[in-house]
Order: sequence, then structure tokens, then C-alpha cells
Amino acid sequence: MRPAHCALAVLVAAVWGVNFVVIDVGLDHFPPLLFSALRFLVAALPAVFFVRRPRVALRWVVGVGLVLGVAKFGLLFLGMDQGMPAGTSSLVLQVQAVFTACFAFVLLGERPDRVRLAGMALALVGIAVAAADRGGSGPLGAFALVVAAAACWGVSNVMTRRASPPDALSWMVWVSLVPPLPLLALSLLFEGPEAGWHALRSLDPAGVGALLYVAWLATVLGFGIWGFLLRRHDASAVAPFSLLVPVFGMSAAALFLGERFTSTGWLAAALLVGGVAVTAFGGRRRGPTPTATDLAPTATEARTGTGASTGTTAGTGTTAGTGTVAGTGGVAAEPARVRSTNAG
Repeated sequence: MRPAHCALAVLVAAVWGVNFVVIDVGLDHFPPLLFSALRFLVAALPAVFFVRRPRVALRWVVGVGLVLGVAKFGLLFLGMDQGMPAGTSSLVLQVQAVFTACFAFVLLGERPDRVRLAGMALALVGIAVAAADRGGSGPLGAFALVVAAAACWGVSNVMTRRASPPDALSWMVWVSLVPPLPLLALSLLFEGPEAGWHALRSLDPAGVGALLYVAWLATVLGFGIWGFLLRRHDASAVAPFSLLVPVFGMSAAALFLGERFTSTGWLAAALLVGGVAVTAFGGRRRGPTPTATDLAPTATEARTGTGASTGTTAGTGTTAGTGTVAGTGGVAAEPARVRSTNAG
């Protein structure tokens, strides 16, 4: 990759990592379900009028919108609202790579090799260590909600793989049309209309800024740049940059929110990130194993417009922030073929 493109990849990872801190700020101004609904509403409008509908069946757009937008982000925002720190959330969400591999095995029959199985085991040990650390310093229920969000992210990755959308940005914008109404309904049911009206009446520049950041920077700009990079480079060259997301997330949380990590917490981080890296990039493939940034054609396919008709993997992410999550790419005549692997 050219230095300028490497810098763009690092920039996106930073945007997605800092996104967890911005979510924490936003939760001081909005109830979690309402905040998630507004995030997707602002991300979809007016962007949906400027991008083409992705060339996939409508059922995949609706399905991923519900699983990723409603379930994954709803659980993440609830977990952070109930006390899960921003930095730890950015780390724990990376276990989505393990969930993706597991669901791909169950639903798609993809068998990870021994190296990837070892990576998955290492990541799960990291999650167990992080849970033990959180048990002494915070609510385990909030931790469990974020792990559940990672599991939903894994399901949405497999669904996106089956849908095989050819372009990351248009896919994310159209998927963002689905969650607002269900999330608004859930907010009215569980948070009450008064909480929502109070948040909107007392909205200040910090709340507006947080909403615009998570919607436009973390979602529209982040996925737009990630898709640009994946159209020009193999996913195996771009995807490793997504492992910087928890680095930026934990650093930003320490810098801006004053979060402190114990030695046990750093051990959990090393185990989890190491396990995710091995799961994503280690060993030989027995058919492609999707993770959050696996949605691009090869550089050659992007130039020639070729690709498998059924597609092979997915990513959203995101994000990463994903807050968060990662990419796709390539506008090809056929659905994009995925080569390799995540974001925040």
C-alpha cells in the first residue's frame, strides 16, 4: 500500500476507536436506544438520496439492519450506558471475529484449521480474563451485554457474506434505513417518551457533536474510506489496520475519560487482540473465513469487474464504532468476492 493509503487506514482505525469515547459522551445526553436510533437516522438521511441501492435482495438489507443496527448497537449502547467503560468495550467487541468464525462453521459449513482454532481459544481466554477483571471493578451484566453485541455482529457478518454487497458505503447507508423505527419503538416502550423529549429539549452542542460524529464520521466517512481502500488493495493488506481500533479506543478512553487499566486488563487485551489476529490471519484457509472487514474483491477483480456470483464474506462494522465496524469494497458487475478479514 502507498504511504498515503496506509495513513488513511490508520485514520479510519482512529476514528472508529475514538468513536467509543464519543458514544460515552452521547450517552450522557440521550437514552441509549434513542441515541442508537438517531445515529442510524442521521447516517441514512440525506445520504440515501446520493448513493444507489446496493444490488442485493431486500431481505438481506432488512435482516442485517435488524441484527446489526437494532440488536448489536442496541446491546452495545445499553451495555455502555449500564457501566461498561468505553475502552474496554472497544476491546471486547473484537471477539466478534471469533463469533463470526463459529457462526460461519455452523451456518455455512466453513471449517477453521487448527491455527485458527487456537486463535479462537486464545481470544476466549482473553474474554474470560477480562470478565474476571470486570467482576472486581464493574457490573458483569454490562460486560455480558457487550459480549452479546459482539455475537450479533458475528451473525450480521455471516449474513453480509451471504448478501455479498459490491460496495461498502451504499450497503451501510441503506442498512442504516432499517434500525431507526424499531429502535424508536423500543425506546418508547422501555425508556418512555418523557426521557426522549427531555433529551431533545435539553440538547446542547456536545450532544449534537456526538450524534454527528457517530453518524457521519464513524459510519459514512469511515465506511466510505474503508471501501475506497478495499477497492484498490487486497483485503489482506487493509484488514490488519482494523486491529488498531482497540488500541485507539483504549488510549482515547485513558486520555479523555481518565480510564485506568489494571495489569489483568492489559493481559486480557494482549490475549484477545493476539487471538483475534491469529483467527483472522493465521494458518491456511479451508474456504474463506469472514470477519468484520472481509468484503472486498481482489485488486485484479476490482479492476476487471469479476467475482464469484455467490460472494464470500462480509464485514460491517463497525464498526467498528464502530462504533463500528469494517468494510467492503469494489463496485463490480458481480457480487464482490472476499479475500480476508475486522474493525471497530
